Amino acid sequence: MQNVTLNNGVEMPILGFGVFQIPLEETEQAVTDALAAGYRLLDTAASYGNEEAIGRAIKASGIPRDELFVTTKLYVQDAPAEENTKRAFETSLNKLSLDHVDLYLMHQPYGDVYGQWRAMEALNQEGRAKAIGVANFYPDRLLDLIINNEVTPAINQIETHPFFQRTEYQELMREHGVQIQSWGGFAEGKNDLFTNPVLSEIGKQHDKSVAQVVLRWLTQRGVIAIPKSVRPERMAENLDVFDFELTDDQMAAIATLETGQTLFFDHHDPAMVNWLSARRLEA
Repeated sequence: MQNVTLNNGVEMPILGFGVFQIPLEETEQAVTDALAAGYRLLDTAASYGNEEAIGRAIKASGIPRDELFVTTKLYVQDAPAEENTKRAFETSLNKLSLDHVDLYLMHQPYGDVYGQWRAMEALNQEGRAKAIGVANFYPDRLLDLIINNEVTPAINQIETHPFFQRTEYQELMREHGVQIQSWGGFAEGKNDLFTNPVLSEIGKQHDKSVAQVVLRWLTQRGVIAIPKSVRPERMAENLDVFDFELTDDQMAAIATLETGQTLFFDHHDPAMVNWLSARRLEA
């Protein structure tokens, strides 16, 4: 597995397993199968409601803790945000049955962002969150957080796929030492991604699937990806992307698929801001 080095020296696999939208009753088995396939990066969140299932799968696997990289995420917290963030973190740790996480992300750029970040900085300093970062931060929010705080986020997990490539934003993040991570790398199949003629033709040239081409494209861009699946054969296929390389022409062909627009939702949309900001998780 290829690793990336975060801005605090922590090593993180460039390819992992995500559990968003896996049915709760299938999560434990899916994570068990993913670990058996060779995944060592697991990505979850408090808002997914499946941290306990992941904790059970980790415990049953027998894999040493230092061989795993576990990410979970903090949802929007009310004031006092520092106190509530610490409480939310303890809840996640307890559900995961872990004494630390390797990466703790602020899931949305809303609420008392600065109070939340100060609490996350403290957790990082204590070693209970080996690295901290954010998700879904657009450039203005990310730069504001960097400029006005001591710790620069190690990660920004954002929507990134062939139809919304974020290359300029990736370069901005690189300039500030922030590693880009993709959610929705397959665009959830939107825009007929899995039958796209450009991606399909490139796949034929390498005897690889469209999914493998997309994951290879992300890897060559230095983007961490967390594809999900409940099928063991697909999990294994998604890991099998380190034995080929896309040519410059193929990378350029994929670049032409850029639409410059989200396929999911806009964090600048007032209706979406209102919904995400008002939503709260049960304690």
